[in-house]
Amino acid sequence: MTEVVAPIKNVTLEPRDYADLSYAKSLLENPGFAVRVASLLGAPIEKGFKLLPGNWSKTVHGAVHRALRAALRVALTSLRSKPRAGRASIGFHRVVTGLSGGIGGAFGFAALPVELPFSTTVMLRSIADIARHEGHDLRDPETRLACLEVFALGGRSHSDDAAENAYWAMRVVLSQAVSEAAAHVTQRGMLQETAPALVRLISLIGARFGVVVSEQIAAKAVPVIGAAAGSAINVLFTSHFQAMARGHFIVRRLEKTYGPNIVREVYAQIALPPG
Repeated sequence: MTEVVAPIKNVTLEPRDYADLSYAKSLLENPGFAVRVASLLGAPIEKGFKLLPGNWSKTVHGAVHRALRAALRVALTSLRSKPRAGRASIGFHRVVTGLSGGIGGAFGFAALPVELPFSTTVMLRSIADIARHEGHDLRDPETRLACLEVFALGGRSHSDDAAENAYWAMRVVLSQAVSEAAAHVTQRGMLQETAPALVRLISLIGARFGVVVSEQIAAKAVPVIGAAAGSAINVLFTSHFQAMARGHFIVRRLEKTYGPNIVREVYAQIALPPG
């Protein structure tokens, strides 16, 4: 077996690392959540947006920020595990969010302020499990905040060019905010949600997370959607962010070995199969 797999400017990746990075790219460049939901429903979710109440945007915004604040508390107070070998348990978290989605589907839009913080916290624990199994130490505040960062990677704006550009652009946008928030947590110890560094991080993540949440809510608003379909959409919602987490933490793991610039260069050269 050849030792060099991807030479980029005299830099090499080990075969297994190159394969892992290829897998990460395939995850991070998968179709967005709206496309997956459209495939599930057989109809565009724009129909759902038209059926939402007039104040839906304000309600979603409030629910998103409450959900992220709840996830932030969990990230900074209860995620403390060491790296662990083996496979992350992702099925359990899908079942739990699926059940909560079924309840949300039964009660409709009114359940959002309660259901979203719960499902987001469950997803965060699944993301943390993935991070730990990729060799990341959850005792490090920056790693814990990187788990929260995943929620900003699941939505794309209309101005995003390519998936890889969107991923790296979002990493750049969040990097300083994550570093500042981690420094604050390290220095102060106890969680202070009103600290400017934490407020800024939540705002940046919330702007992107809200895109996917809006798509999720719109999908559930389609008339044929009920409790069962609401559950299926929540499972899809969770699996979407689990995929983002897997790709994200593979990239972060390889960055520790090769450096961010090298990983990004190799990533850009990886060609994925069409479709």
